[in-house]
Amino acid sequence: MFETAELEVPITDDFKNQLAALHDAAFAWAVRCTEGDWHEGEEVLQSVYLKIVEGRAVFEERSTLKTWLFGVIRNTARERARKRRRQRFLLFQWSENEKSTSATDDPSDARHEKLGAALESLSTRQREVLELVFYHDMTVEQAASVMEISVGSARTHYHRGKQAMVKHLELQEQV
Repeated sequence: MFETAELEVPITDDFKNQLAALHDAAFAWAVRCTEGDWHEGEEVLQSVYLKIVEGRAVFEERSTLKTWLFGVIRNTARERARKRRRQRFLLFQWSENEKSTSATDDPSDARHEKLGAALESLSTRQREVLELVFYHDMTVEQAASVMEISVGSARTHYHRGKQAMVKHLELQEQV
């Protein structure tokens, strides 16, 4: 679980064993901190473990290991939630700026549904690159790496995907 070739912080076997013993409780807490979202709880816990391995979260023995770990989990869940809200806001703001007509009387939920429908209308690659950039806070270059395509291809899918979403949203406004 904690074995990697390039550990920046040496992790003792005793520390690993203590973390392993707390894993089930830590996962339950991570799920709780993500409002019951198991998938997001897994992501949070993996981020926490990565922070520990990379030395961005260091146990200084000012409290119990469990207390410290649960605090790191809570803070990580909050960071991820803030980042997701920011990304949704930016995507929404972008779509509002790109649309030729605005619908200011639409409720927020309807706008999110329209954005979701517009995203689903895209080709798989366009949708993937936009999701990676807007929802997972990646650069186009990082998205290209994840998708195992060239950066140029990712940029093309990104640009065409945004254009297609704008067209889709404009057509929805006309209906």
